Amino acid sequence: MGKGCVDMRLGINLGYWGAGMDGDNLAVAQEADRLGYDVCWAAEAYGSDAPTVLAWVAAKTERIDVGSAIMQIPARQPAMTAMTAATLDSLTGGRFRLGLGVSGPQVSEGWYGVKFDKPLARTREYVEIVRRAMTRERLSYDGEHWTLPLPGGPGKPIKLTVHPEREHIPLYIAAIGPKNLEQTGEIADGALLIFPSAAHLEETALRHIRAGREKAGLTMDGFDVCPTVPLALGDDVDALADVFRPYTALYVGGMGSRKQNFYNQLAQRMGYEKEAAEIQDKYLAGDKAGAAAAVPQSLIDQTSLLGSVERIAERMTAYAEAGVTTLTLAPAGFTLDERVAALRAGVEAMERAGLA
Repeated sequence: MGKGCVDMRLGINLGYWGAGMDGDNLAVAQEADRLGYDVCWAAEAYGSDAPTVLAWVAAKTERIDVGSAIMQIPARQPAMTAMTAATLDSLTGGRFRLGLGVSGPQVSEGWYGVKFDKPLARTREYVEIVRRAMTRERLSYDGEHWTLPLPGGPGKPIKLTVHPEREHIPLYIAAIGPKNLEQTGEIADGALLIFPSAAHLEETALRHIRAGREKAGLTMDGFDVCPTVPLALGDDVDALADVFRPYTALYVGGMGSRKQNFYNQLAQRMGYEKEAAEIQDKYLAGDKAGAAAAVPQSLIDQTSLLGSVERIAERMTAYAEAGVTTLTLAPAGFTLDERVAALRAGVEAMERAGLA
């Protein structure tokens, strides 16, 4: 999709299961299904796993796709991921989307005991093995990070016995940095983005994705640009932005290490170099409230949908014109009624914008 095109779908991101709103999360997914949302994503870090949640949601819905945002690469051998993807696609009647990501150094090394090195090369090999396994031919692979079967042992090439519903399951990669975005354009069917600004999307993401597509001899046609955007409905935009201050401060200030925080680097590329440094300094010093207070209101407003249905509709139009093909909403709310109201507002805004 290029600038000026106004075709965009809606998704819903449930975040992490086990955050005290599990029953509400299922009800939100069912309402999104009823409203015609295209896909429901579930996350994992070091608590709930995505595939179990998605199987539960898929069993309780009828039409909506279910996707992992993300299944962590250090958590599973690639053949296991291929098995899971094939199983979910078969059980859901072809409604599964596979989202992958390398996670970060703290989780990879602290939780999984997997060295966080050469993430691009690991991702490329991982995707190659998953896709090769999904062809249901006998699996063999000779790479830097994986060798299948292991040489000199009893292992033999084995083929996947599960028949997925589709020959090609859509594969997404969570990407932030320029090199990762370029590789994602080259080897994936879609990109899962975070903290997207419509005004900066071309320079921070799309030009890199497009370069990868060109490297592979492909265009952007059929490639799903899929950012997650928090949504809060109300009249006071400044007060609504305050809802997301701790969330933004956590990612910009506290994710990863001082030298290896992809979200902090993204904020810098959007023009917030000084502010990103201050947020990180305060967060890493233990001053989480100070870090949240240091988040510029404009950064939150640019990367969220805040305000009335009319204002949200205007922002949705900007995202569609910037090149977003699936806009995934993360509706704010302390009650189920508030989250459902936000879901419905998303559909209403799409209709007012002429994007539905």
